[in-house]
Amino acid sequence: MKRFTVALLAIGVIACTSKDSNHKNTNLQKETDAETPVGMVFIPGGTFVMGNEGEEATAIEGPEFAVELSGFYMDETEVTNTQFQKFVDATGYKTVAERPVDWEDLKKQLPAGVEKPADSLLQPGSLIFAPIPNVTNLYDISQWWAWQIGTDWKHPYGPGSDIVGKGNHPVVHMAHEDAEAYAKWAGKRLPTEAEWEYASRAGSQLPFAWGEELTPAGQFLANFFQGTFPGGNSKQDGFEKSAPVKSYPPNAYGLYDMIGNVWEWTSDWYRPDSHLQSKKKAITICRNPTGPESSYDPREPQVPKRVIKGGSFLCSDQYCSNYRPSARMATAIDSGQEHLGFRCVISVKD
Repeated sequence: MKRFTVALLAIGVIACTSKDSNHKNTNLQKETDAETPVGMVFIPGGTFVMGNEGEEATAIEGPEFAVELSGFYMDETEVTNTQFQKFVDATGYKTVAERPVDWEDLKKQLPAGVEKPADSLLQPGSLIFAPIPNVTNLYDISQWWAWQIGTDWKHPYGPGSDIVGKGNHPVVHMAHEDAEAYAKWAGKRLPTEAEWEYASRAGSQLPFAWGEELTPAGQFLANFFQGTFPGGNSKQDGFEKSAPVKSYPPNAYGLYDMIGNVWEWTSDWYRPDSHLQSKKKAITICRNPTGPESSYDPREPQVPKRVIKGGSFLCSDQYCSNYRPSARMATAIDSGQEHLGFRCVISVKD
């Protein structure tokens, strides 16, 4: 399980048309003129240029290619602690971070020859942001990520923490299957990467949905890291960690926190060349892409990963400026982290 990897180690073919199995919600499909589900907004279908080939973009954000999407509904906010609590109360669900650790499963994702740690270390937990003093190497994430036993969505900063008074904060320490379980219970699904990016752009092809600058006229429009990363957060935006949902203005579609706050899961498997393969396969335009059929990250080829989008309260221009709609990262499907959550969508019936 990738959720242990940092601690233990010191710290295909693209589908350019949607698959029915991925997009049908038989109980909750809506006509475009039907009433919008509570807590969601309607995202009208349309076309856009996905990806980014600009100077600020990373290699995996390109190349740009044309995408056409059908309309859908999307949660106006990230799923909150209160919403997830209702799911747990109704189902008794236990997240990945709360379950016993299976060493046989874990070692499949580790380099050959890694010895089994003591059973006292193979306990449920997750990754928390805990930077060491005087970080000198911004390529060594073990200097600010720490495996903490007893950490989960109810204890987001370690076993001594809780979510009292934080019901309207996004739920975090979500593995991909946790997000999928909630979505299924709610009669929804996770968005594709294309849907997520399209909704985040809200009709704009600018670097940010609101314009060219991250902080126009010094105004903070999203929750991200200010100061010296990782240990010197100046909190100019008012928040050191996650912010309550709706703390910032929505985009033109009425969606909140599509940039910053917490990373959000998508349904797409991760490959660094996803955009290139989509562009090659599409003759003129890629319709309702659902991403690769399998995962591959050359840095960790044994670890299955999905795409996450949006950046988080830890994104900084000094290290991880991934708060653009086009930005994308790979995360192991069983990884729970302090800055990782999700939101859901519902397909619109044709």
